[in-house]
Amino acid sequence: MSVELMVWDEPVPISRDQARAAYLAVKRTEPVTGDVPDVAKELPGEVTVYPGHVLVTMDLDTMDETSAQVFTIARAHGLVCYDPQRDLVHNVAPLGVYDGMQLHTGDGMIVHDPDLGLVHDVLATLSPQNPFVALVNFGRHFLQVSPGYDLEYKEGTLIRTEVPELEEVRQAFQEYATGERGFLARHAWSS
Repeated sequence: MSVELMVWDEPVPISRDQARAAYLAVKRTEPVTGDVPDVAKELPGEVTVYPGHVLVTMDLDTMDETSAQVFTIARAHGLVCYDPQRDLVHNVAPLGVYDGMQLHTGDGMIVHDPDLGLVHDVLATLSPQNPFVALVNFGRHFLQVSPGYDLEYKEGTLIRTEVPELEEVRQAFQEYATGERGFLARHAWSS
């Protein structure tokens, strides 16, 4: 079994719906032959070039590692990356304030310097198949959530709280990523 990612240029951040529509429209066209864009030469996996788009196909066994490489290369080139398996779009911006921050999911996705839209969208994927989402600033602090909206925050001491709604989780992750700490005052935490 194989999985796919598609990369292309967009002048502004796009939604998952827009990314999905672009992916599906491109998949109905024929690949191009001839000149291969420079970015396509850098991408791992099996690369297929479409007009203005590059499709990367990879084995399920190497999906996590290869996807991380594709996300990094796409960002370096200022390209959008759409993941049709997870129905997630990786935009170039806006980013959080922590250089090198990582997004980790329980289903194996790791993204360096994730855009805030991706963080927002990936939180809705919490499930038994994706048992956690974490924003990590290694050596400093992290914020993590698991199904049931159990939040954990660590900056020295690990503290926990439970929130009732996904929107509260999204707000906490947004604040954490942008350097705000309002979520700490809004909730009752225990160690």
